[in-house]
Amino acid sequence: MSKSLSLISALLCTFIWGTTFIAQDTGMDDIGPFTFNAVRFFVGFLAIIPLVFLFEVKKFKSELKIDFKTFVVLSFLIGLSLFFGSALQQVALLYTDVANAAFFTIFYVPMVPIIIFIFKRKSIHWSVWPSVVLCLIGGYLLTNFYDATVRLGDGLVILGALFWSTHIIFTGIIVTKYNLPLTLGALQTLIVAFLSFLIGLIYEEFIFDNILKEIDSILYAGILSGGFAFVLQIYAQKNITPAPAAIIFSLEGVFATIAAWFLLDQILGLNNLLGCFFIANLCTKKHYPSTCCDNFFIRRCFCHFCSMDFIKPSIKFK
Repeated sequence: MSKSLSLISALLCTFIWGTTFIAQDTGMDDIGPFTFNAVRFFVGFLAIIPLVFLFEVKKFKSELKIDFKTFVVLSFLIGLSLFFGSALQQVALLYTDVANAAFFTIFYVPMVPIIIFIFKRKSIHWSVWPSVVLCLIGGYLLTNFYDATVRLGDGLVILGALFWSTHIIFTGIIVTKYNLPLTLGALQTLIVAFLSFLIGLIYEEFIFDNILKEIDSILYAGILSGGFAFVLQIYAQKNITPAPAAIIFSLEGVFATIAAWFLLDQILGLNNLLGCFFIANLCTKKHYPSTCCDNFFIRRCFCHFCSMDFIKPSIKFK
């Protein structure tokens, strides 16, 4: 996959995540968070699995013959990270408002480079850190967090951000070893659906009629976000390293705000617009080399992430 397509995949993935925030919030009017996630991610699995059989089954033997065990371990860690991240975020929405949840979720942006530095002892390009700060400032303005009260649910969101960070990091590792994005997407959604179902059986009631009442939110969050968006994330991270990928993914806050403006008639104030500008500006700086990206339009639009420290090089030197 070219660098241009990876960037497009990242943006499309982020757009779907941002607009799904509304479905996540409204989808729990009649069902619990684990019931919602169980059905949502199982729907996502059903949406992806036909594509696996259509495009990737023939590649299983060649891709997995070298180290099948590593693929299984990494897939499980990715699925587990996704389960904890999505579960904590979904439960937190019962105890805090969307503004707080959206702001604290962005904390995965500084967590990713910090975790990479601590555990991999890998230095992060200096320009990532001011980008992280601007991203947090943008999230602060974007969500009207200064008018919010910190609640117990916010702690759940911060803990969830830690698992979103590990999800991004583990995905960045596995895409360098295996070219099975659809299979990985299907496996992680199945893991989340199964674990959510187990927890839901213990603490919630699965009432079919109530699930049907939330079918619109479940289908949108399941097929587009739980299914295809996480596959797009995998495609995106084939050429984008984890730290800048986290910054790009933080655009979900911008898309969530715009979606709330269109769908819920929420008014955007000056601070909200400034927050959108801060985050969006991270992806629209025009100061990188003309040879980094395959496509001129992409190069002009997303140049901030086109340095070779950010984008994985397509040329391998022996």
